[in-house]
Amino acid sequence: MPTGDKVQSVEEYIGAFSAEVQTDLERIRQAIAQAIPNAEEVVSYQLPAFKLHGMVIYYSAYKSHYSISMPPPFTAFEAFKDELAPYDVSKSAIKFPMDKPLPLELIGRIAKFKAQENAEAAQKKKKK
Repeated sequence: MPTGDKVQSVEEYIGAFSAEVQTDLERIRQAIAQAIPNAEEVVSYQLPAFKLHGMVIYYSAYKSHYSISMPPPFTAFEAFKDELAPYDVSKSAIKFPMDKPLPLELIGRIAKFKAQENAEAAQKKKKK
């Protein structure tokens, strides 16, 4: 995990890891970018993230796992509960072990679900 000064860009965050981890982080990044092509890539809380009508999803790497997380509501975790059963899921994050294949298609669908949820919430706010 990057340490020291604040991370200024997604590239800087990813570049702080080994080549193998960089490759996997790029694969996660691409899966999310393809799922929500209109989203803006940002760094938030020192993590790479995607934003569309609010924060959609964060992704990160740790010693033995990758993680995706999102702000509340956490309805995506419930919606994908069966598919997430093999993974360690906390209130706001999902851990994917580094020694197992990354479920990139699932990550993309979760990002798309959360982006749709954000869009619907934004529409409701406009109507008020």
